[in-house]
Amino acid sequence: MLIFDAHLDMAWNALDWNRDLMKPVSEIRTFEKHFPNQIPGDCSVSWAELRRGRVGITISTLLPRLHRPYPELTFFQSREADYGAAYGQLAYYRAMSERGELREISDWPTLEKHIQEWVADDTPDGQNGLPIGYILSMEGSQPILHPEQIHEWYAAGLRILGPAHYGENPYCFGTGSEGGLKADGPELLKQMDQAGMLLDATHLADQSFWEALEIFEGPVLASHHNCRSLVPGDRQLTDEQIKALIGRGSVIGAAFDNWMIKPGWKKHVSDPNTVSLEDIANHTDHICQIAGNAKHCGIGTDLDGGFGKEQSPGDMETIAELGKFADVLERRGYSQEDIDGILYRNFVEFFQRAWS
Repeated sequence: MLIFDAHLDMAWNALDWNRDLMKPVSEIRTFEKHFPNQIPGDCSVSWAELRRGRVGITISTLLPRLHRPYPELTFFQSREADYGAAYGQLAYYRAMSERGELREISDWPTLEKHIQEWVADDTPDGQNGLPIGYILSMEGSQPILHPEQIHEWYAAGLRILGPAHYGENPYCFGTGSEGGLKADGPELLKQMDQAGMLLDATHLADQSFWEALEIFEGPVLASHHNCRSLVPGDRQLTDEQIKALIGRGSVIGAAFDNWMIKPGWKKHVSDPNTVSLEDIANHTDHICQIAGNAKHCGIGTDLDGGFGKEQSPGDMETIAELGKFADVLERRGYSQEDIDGILYRNFVEFFQRAWS
């Protein structure tokens, strides 16, 4: 088995929360018990845990979300600080690659060879020693100081940009806000097209979403998104948005954040055991019914994306148990071909089309 996780904030966890991701999750949790109420939940992802769960390829982010909460206020850093923070996170991925923990994936031949190595491997889970592949993405466009700087970031290895995160930014509006592309937004998308950078539609506010799809001509994915018809709220995709993404050949990664999985689930209130992988499969089923096939579904867990085990499905202790999702899909009658597609092949084939 091989799994492709289309959204993990690995460098942000390492730098902002001082997590040594080379250690097992159990050791990270023990260490973090010394800092109660200072860490966003029990850690569930590390390099060792990914390898143990055969999550051999990821989309890993540059997430310039440096912020420090104060009573009734949140102070955000300048765009120049965002730029510096993003390059710091990039340096972390490069250091992990130098140690052999990671392998940067920036083109189709590299991805194809990486997948072949992992599929051919039959050593016990967690012991193969193979590097985990990562495709570099940026979540939120604040570090891009002007649209033409897209080419600098592409040369640095960035292959995917999600222009929005939470709230508004200099180019567009994101989750929790309303509005379309700002003055530099269209030019940002045009520069992405010129460079060959892919668009991640995740987090775009509805108006920004539709305007972006109208302007951007290249491949589009939705790395970590669920369905609004099952869980109301602007963080989820409407059926019309899902149809538009299917029409663009997109793959949509199912997010594993409980409040996005089951309606009425409340952060810091609801029991995580009331959500299971079966509930995530409901979102996968819904997209498959709209598409008429399973070719547009994948996984983009977002685990440890500012939360921990307390906000993820109760039948998963760590990301190493992600393979349980295959069992859920099998019980629902999915063929082995469709299960393999959802677990990894749909995203692999998306990048094959995008990069060929």
